[in-house]
Amino acid sequence: MNKTNFILGIILAFSTTVFAQSTFTLSSTDLGGEATINEEFNGFGCVGKNQSPQLSWKNAPEGTKSFAITMYDPDAPTGSGWWHWVVFDIPANVNELVSNAGNVSLNLAPKEAIQSITDYGANGYGGPCPPEGHGLHQYIITVHALKTDKLGLKANTNPAVVGYYLWNNTLAKASLVTYYQRTTK
Repeated sequence: MNKTNFILGIILAFSTTVFAQSTFTLSSTDLGGEATINEEFNGFGCVGKNQSPQLSWKNAPEGTKSFAITMYDPDAPTGSGWWHWVVFDIPANVNELVSNAGNVSLNLAPKEAIQSITDYGANGYGGPCPPEGHGLHQYIITVHALKTDKLGLKANTNPAVVGYYLWNNTLAKASLVTYYQRTTK
């Protein structure tokens, strides 16, 4: 290996490491590859604890003025999927939601954040509850870095309208995918 190739190799390895570290990233200390009874909904025949997972994110792009979190099940047998959690107007200086922040009665989410209605018809987090025997469903949890500090929406705004505003204001997004299957008792 000549000196030029060696130096180029070092530069490439360093630049790859530097760029990889600045990627907008979402993580959770609560979630692994599959959700648990802790996250499962309590209702519709499910008996879980309905606790939203801890989420944290880093390396938001320049110009981020707020964040939003969504949780969506594309495998729900509805023809349009199922929205389990929609949170927006999270201030730009926040980079974490603690476990169970989706329980609106506990006031664990940032006070400025709005948790709008889900497809369950209630505000806040509504966990996985796929139909019995329907197999594994995927749950896509996404943090959106937004170019606006407020979406200008209310807590009773339906997920499709929130999604439209997110689509128009997202600078970047990062997602986690977890799976859940309801077992027959």
